[in-house]
Amino acid sequence: MVDTLGEALDAGWRLTVRCARFREGLKAVSPCLGRQELSLSTLVWTHGRRCPVGYLQGKLRCPKCGSLHVMQMWIAPPEIARARAR
Repeated sequence: MVDTLGEALDAGWRLTVRCARFREGLKAVSPCLGRQELSLSTLVWTHGRRCPVGYLQGKLRCPKCGSLHVMQMWIAPPEIARARAR
């Protein structure tokens, strides 16, 4: 895993986020199912190359429902994924 957005961009990682909303207040709600791949180059432009990848947790908001409950899925570059499969 990488530590900063700049390292992730240079290594070819991808970031997909999806809405993980399951409650509003005390009542259960149906999931939003919003899902989007984010541009790492745009994140580097806005937050800087040295921004820790953990900084994004709690800062992202679902554009469909506005929930702060967002799950990050980091996708390894193909060569790393192949090496892990061996």
